[in-house]
Amino acid sequence: MTPQSWESDGGRKAGLSMETRRFPNSPGSVTSARRFVRDHLGDAPRDVADAVTVMTSELATNSIRHAETEFEVGIDRTPAAIRVEVTDGGDGEPVVREPEPAAPSGRGLYIVEQLSDDWGIQPARGGDAKTVWFTVTLPSSNS
Repeated sequence: MTPQSWESDGGRKAGLSMETRRFPNSPGSVTSARRFVRDHLGDAPRDVADAVTVMTSELATNSIRHAETEFEVGIDRTPAAIRVEVTDGGDGEPVVREPEPAAPSGRGLYIVEQLSDDWGIQPARGGDAKTVWFTVTLPSSNS
């Protein structure tokens, strides 16, 4: 289920408060992006926070390895869900792969697909950038 504050195609509605930060194309940026997101998760349950930071790490790594550009991470939270976006200047279309167990890489989007409740890719107008986003539903406080 997609929270009301997000469009069904994964897009944001205008006026939402998304915290964003830009990171350079550097391996150290993955740790910084993970910390940035963790710092904005508030009182999210630990399992949710762990999943969100792992997925952020995977998308930041993909930006560095494949797009080879700086990237921006955005995080938004509603009472029902958390949304993270990673935008980079790469023009390629990310693809979910299922590599062999011994393969050293290639699991990033597969991990996002498995851990998120919803995710997608939104190309920028003009095709010179893209945003990969995911959402995770928060447990109801009534449960």
